[in-house]
Amino acid sequence: MKNTRIKNALILTLAAGLFLMTGCSKKDTPGQTGNPIVDPPVIPPVDAKTDVTMWLTKGDQSALLAKQNIALLFSTATNSNTTIAVDTTTTYQSIDGFGFCLTGGSASVINSLPADKKDALLKELFATDDTHIGVSYIRISIGASDMSAGDFTYDDVVSGTDESLAQFSIDKEKTDLIPVLKSILAINPQIKILACPWTAPVWMKINTLGNNGYTGGSLNTSYYDAYAKYFIKYIQAMKAEGITIDAITPQNEPLNANNNPAMVMQADEEANFVKNNLGPQLHTAGLTTKIIVWDHNADRPEYPIAILNDPAANPYVDGSAFHLYNGNISALTTVHNAYPAKNLYFTEQYTPSTGSFAGDLNWHLVNLIIGAPKNWSRNVLEWNMATDASYGPHTNGGCTTCQGALTISGSSVTRNVSYYIIAHASKFVRPGAVRIASSELSVTPNVAFKNRDGSKVLIVFNTGSSNATFNIQFYNKIVTSTLPGGAAATYVW
Repeated sequence: MKNTRIKNALILTLAAGLFLMTGCSKKDTPGQTGNPIVDPPVIPPVDAKTDVTMWLTKGDQSALLAKQNIALLFSTATNSNTTIAVDTTTTYQSIDGFGFCLTGGSASVINSLPADKKDALLKELFATDDTHIGVSYIRISIGASDMSAGDFTYDDVVSGTDESLAQFSIDKEKTDLIPVLKSILAINPQIKILACPWTAPVWMKINTLGNNGYTGGSLNTSYYDAYAKYFIKYIQAMKAEGITIDAITPQNEPLNANNNPAMVMQADEEANFVKNNLGPQLHTAGLTTKIIVWDHNADRPEYPIAILNDPAANPYVDGSAFHLYNGNISALTTVHNAYPAKNLYFTEQYTPSTGSFAGDLNWHLVNLIIGAPKNWSRNVLEWNMATDASYGPHTNGGCTTCQGALTISGSSVTRNVSYYIIAHASKFVRPGAVRIASSELSVTPNVAFKNRDGSKVLIVFNTGSSNATFNIQFYNKIVTSTLPGGAAATYVW
């Protein structure tokens, strides 16, 4: 440290001497006679010595995942500030990761970028070094989602049925999704991939509503076995491409009949499908892909509980997945308390094009990045990773206001609020981390984690409109920080 001070002093002395030698003064202005103005050399700021690093995003966007050059030093001093106590001796669930849903539309707009820009963007998203955000979990659709350019499954037939699945093919994904996934896996081979269908092939369905059978309807019981085989062939086909599917859900939003695509699957139907068809076929095929049930809103915790109550379905089920378009995030704890040995996941939430950066930052940080892990979720996924400037591609009847984490237009990439929501966790909380105890505070809700390397991460949001000054307490020492109103901060030590 002493040598650094001497070096800086010498630089300042030399700079001052140079300034005097040139004869500059405040009176010298462009267009006047005399010696030209020469600015002194720019001396880069020295990083503050700190025990805790702080990364900040403000609701007014004046700071966006910005590392703060401030000294946050632990001490034994005392004060009257509110305190967030972090306790590594009390641990909860392990963390699988944070990320986005990579829809077919997302893959197509990402793949449309010039090769150098695409490679740089994927590295920015998925690389795990200090300069990137380290997304560690993604969700993809089995066949089309509503954020695909059009409807399709992997076994569409012109007429009749195909119970042997002779026409099954994932070739439609070889243009965009599979190449993007392969690029992601080259950057992060450990990334977890969850896959789920928006619908079964139309010939397997009854009582459909429209869009040539892709919307609504339910699975014909005569084709339960064929549909389970459809999942098996999908997992094996993706494996043949070098892509491991870590988990599947039997149906996206099984009580939503009106999306395109969509299919209704009641709790008893999903339980029957899992215990009689999907679970046994996965076992027979020697596949370790997890089955996660529900994958819909937090207003219906009784749905996954009903499946877990079935003694024949329960052994095949790894856990339950949730969205939060309805209900309260505390529903995850309701399911956890009923079946504490089963895992919980948060798999989708969109940010609307009609929303505001500040409002969405607030709601998603409090309810999802903080709220979901505090209610036992092993992951948090935002919805569409990328869209074009018109919030597409999407199907006829698909979401027209779903803003991507990224907007891609030509070779231009814009990072939207969802990008920063996820980055505040994905960059710092690595797979295998555990949630640890931290104080429950109303104005500054927070969640804490301990990584495998021993580093601690605390994510805090200030729900107030003015600055909040508080202590972070760890092992009987405190560090004091001030967080602007409506801002998110991640602290690491």
